[in-house]
Amino acid sequence: MKIGLLLLALGGAAAAAGATPAPRCDRPVYLTFDTGHMGVAPLVAEVLSRQQVKVTFFLANERTRNGGASLDEEWSPWWKARAAEGHAFGSHTWDHDVWRADVPGPQAAAPDFRVKPTMGSQAGRERVLTPEAYCQGLKAPARRFEAMTGQPMGAVFRAPGGKTSPALLKAAQACGFTHVGWTAAGFLGDELPSDRYPNERLLQQALRDVKAGDILLAHLGIWSRQDPWAPGVLEPLITGLKARGLCFATLREHPVLGAAAAARAP
Repeated sequence: MKIGLLLLALGGAAAAAGATPAPRCDRPVYLTFDTGHMGVAPLVAEVLSRQQVKVTFFLANERTRNGGASLDEEWSPWWKARAAEGHAFGSHTWDHDVWRADVPGPQAAAPDFRVKPTMGSQAGRERVLTPEAYCQGLKAPARRFEAMTGQPMGAVFRAPGGKTSPALLKAAQACGFTHVGWTAAGFLGDELPSDRYPNERLLQQALRDVKAGDILLAHLGIWSRQDPWAPGVLEPLITGLKARGLCFATLREHPVLGAAAAARAP
């Protein structure tokens, strides 16, 4: 009886102190966002906060609607707030370098990479990066993120467009980064033209197909989509998946990628 009273008292004290244990997530999905024009980023943050959902963001220094960039000083407070909320973070390369092909390097065992950046002084023009230069492009968002937030970025990255080669993945691994793609059902379609793939169709498809363990892909703004996917689809997607018994976790909790996502980026 005394033990029961003691436990009751301790429980009351914890509640009074605002200490509520995090609900267990037995059937997780891993929602991720790549940077984009950032036009919907504030609204996305509101939905995530309201729904108490933690996600993983992949950061590149992408062009924003006002002519700035997603990792400039204007966005520094936004990223700092997301870090304080407990989200996870990875690299998306600094200049959003889209891999096009491996090309012969000075050593046959280590090819260089032909990429097409969407940012920087060579935006829109193909260039060739050595493995070392590609690694520097992975590390730059991590350094910038830590400067903005005071917190380290995880040792994970997503290649723009998900485009990679075995040689590129090997080079990234050699400099400390593990690649994160997405699962088939996790492609949420916000990059697709809205006239052929309206939001309602994308929402119903995701609610039907997403299953526990899936890594989901969305963006903080897509230039080519006329009817923005986020935040209109985001909240009904979250509530609908929750109603199916699914829950949300960051990649730090992923059974395979968790160690890399929780490690400090080099």
